[in-house]
Amino acid sequence: MAHQSTNHAQRSANRRYLAVWRWHFYAGLFSAPFLILLAATGLAMILFANTIGRDNERTHVTPQAVVQPLSLQAEAARSALKSDTASVAQYIAPRSEDMVAVFRVNNGDKAFMVSVDPYTAQAVAVNPRNQNAYHLMDDIHGDMLLGTFGDFLIEAAASLTILLMVSGIYLWWRKSGSLKKMLLPEIGSGRNAWRSLHGAIGGWISLILLLFCLSGLAWAGIWGGKAVQAWSQFPAGKWGIAPNPESDVVTHGRLLNDGKTKEVPWVLELTPMPQSGSTLGENGVAADQPLTLETLDRYAREIGFKGRYQLNLPKGETGVWTLTQDSMSYDANSPFIDRTVHIDQYSGKVLADIRYDDYNWFGKFMAVSIALHMGTLGWWSIAFNVVFCLSVIAACISGLVMWWKRRPQGAGLAAPADKNDLPFWWGMALPLLVLAVAFPAAIMVILFFWLLDTLIVARIPALQKWFH
Repeated sequence: MAHQSTNHAQRSANRRYLAVWRWHFYAGLFSAPFLILLAATGLAMILFANTIGRDNERTHVTPQAVVQPLSLQAEAARSALKSDTASVAQYIAPRSEDMVAVFRVNNGDKAFMVSVDPYTAQAVAVNPRNQNAYHLMDDIHGDMLLGTFGDFLIEAAASLTILLMVSGIYLWWRKSGSLKKMLLPEIGSGRNAWRSLHGAIGGWISLILLLFCLSGLAWAGIWGGKAVQAWSQFPAGKWGIAPNPESDVVTHGRLLNDGKTKEVPWVLELTPMPQSGSTLGENGVAADQPLTLETLDRYAREIGFKGRYQLNLPKGETGVWTLTQDSMSYDANSPFIDRTVHIDQYSGKVLADIRYDDYNWFGKFMAVSIALHMGTLGWWSIAFNVVFCLSVIAACISGLVMWWKRRPQGAGLAAPADKNDLPFWWGMALPLLVLAVAFPAAIMVILFFWLLDTLIVARIPALQKWFH
């Protein structure tokens, strides 16, 4: 009896293993192409960010003894467009002494980034905003150039990747039996070699991949925009603005972000902007000083802004001067120096001075994880991201090779084990269901394919043979 009981338990465990394997197979089949795309475009973004720069700011110039006034540099940038309606909207300080300053110049409904030699006040290059190689890769990385639908597909793939990791860790644990064998497996030959490679890479990168998925999902339209970001915004009431603004209030994201480009720290995107023209604020630029690019730049240096930072000019009668510096915008190599300062355009008073320490816990998590995600923590994080992206591609390719090698010749998808022979196991189904519900895009995709399978595939023999 004991022997029969042991055999029955073993058969049940094997059937559960096959059930989880099937979940893992279909989640991987959907996610793998997207993960390869995300890893490849991520590598390209790191390359371009550190060669040409996000805004072509890595153009080199010859350092000289005297830097020309910012007003002259700004006028050179504006004049480069050869338009009477052009106006300077933003100044980005040089990354180093031998690199250009960059000015954003608006002309009607178009924006341009003008590189200026700070020593000669001569325009070096004029480029349409957000249209260089870096931004092309960024757009593909974000929504595959498909807009909202592409954003949803990326979000669904990232959400299912979390399910993929949970099921994959279970499968590899069952096969390996110990943490050491999971991370340092014996490499055999043939399909076993691919399985060992796939499992080991998955084990090593799983936690970082989870971190990258969460930080990426926080930018996505459903989980980020609707579920998480709304309750993680900075408390605007700190400077006298209602913490629950009406929908038409101008927020940091609406005013300072430009299209798909994210320049505002994640936690501030939905937070309303302060406004000029009140008696609020603390002492900032001296009252006897005119509020110009020169005085604002000098004040920025006085209060601790070093190296590359961004200065946004006021927009409209209630707009403010905004000084920003954060690793997400490639300004610095540390998220802990994140800082956003708003200054009244009339009085010169500081209306808000927001730093990393002021963020809530999730805002801090996002600041750090985005910096790691983007490789903006210095050379080591660039190297780390390169290795990580290549590992993700290797894990996906090895998984596809494993499938191809085990797939019978002439068969369709040949998913592991016929689903009709598999048990329903709450021990794995419940945590997977919780994860899927937590990430709505995943449950939408799962429901879509379940309905497709139930209503169409199961009723057409040719499709049933291909998918099963």
